[in-house]
Amino acid sequence: MKFCKKYEEYMQGKREKDFPGVGLKKLKKVLKRCRRDLEAQRQRREGEEESKCPCSCAVCDGTFFPSLLKEMSIVVGCFNQRAQKLLEMQLASGFLKYFAWFSGNSQQNHETLMQEGKDLVTYAIINSVAMRKILKKYDKIHFSKQGQAFKSQAFKMHIEILQSPWLSELMAFYINLRQTKVKDEAIMRPFGDCSLTFNDDKPRLSCELFESMKIEVDLTCSICLDTVFDPVSLTCGHIFCYICSCSAASVTIVDGLKAADPKAKCPLCRQEGVFEGALHLDELNILLSRSCHDYWEMRLHNERAERLRQAKKHWQLQCQAFMGF
Repeated sequence: MKFCKKYEEYMQGKREKDFPGVGLKKLKKVLKRCRRDLEAQRQRREGEEESKCPCSCAVCDGTFFPSLLKEMSIVVGCFNQRAQKLLEMQLASGFLKYFAWFSGNSQQNHETLMQEGKDLVTYAIINSVAMRKILKKYDKIHFSKQGQAFKSQAFKMHIEILQSPWLSELMAFYINLRQTKVKDEAIMRPFGDCSLTFNDDKPRLSCELFESMKIEVDLTCSICLDTVFDPVSLTCGHIFCYICSCSAASVTIVDGLKAADPKAKCPLCRQEGVFEGALHLDELNILLSRSCHDYWEMRLHNERAERLRQAKKHWQLQCQAFMGF
């Protein structure tokens, strides 16, 4: 079965629950119309070598990219909102937990929460694949690289859904629930599902769909080159240890990432302004602490000592500034 048909069948069920999607059929019609126009131009210029779409295509640039940009923004916004709501309900404590109980949100059982988490991960991946396939088709028809350029633009605008920090958190959330419910190690093996794997002692979150689509999230901090500890995801989607990200942003642990300079850049992609909206990945932190217990205990001991050192230094500077020397 072709991907477009799989996608339409999948989204047909999702639209009943108010999940927006990428209009593949509509965008393909735009490209088909453009192809007909190109064929007509080629027939009129039979003796000419030039038969490619011009750099500025009125048919596509006026309809295709604005439409895709709008749809991607809506899809990412919906995914982030629903993922945040699900995870906040799961991690709620104290008054928030009682409020969720009284409002009826906590009456969902374990299997329902697992299914919701898995459905949201599937929704993110399949829409990302849909976006990539339609852009690839655009470049094929136009003999251009404008589709690739649009992908780069989408990444900078934070509307590439696989870039969302909530995706890694949802995958960890699903695995945590599954480990709590099922203890059989045989069931925990990758089987076209979300899983945490270790290749050469390097942890990765992975998820497969339709036995052919697969994403992997590397959980190695590119600053300390070790497994991320107390992980945070910057708004560009890259994951680091919290203490490493504070160091990269030139702020102390006491001040936190919200105190980072708006022009501070991600150590990997060099995007500016990615620290203020950083997200603590609590579910991923729980998953790694269970899976790497000895390593986690060692890092926890070292981190406590470093946090204490930085806190003492911070308050010493504050006292000195207050006393005027």
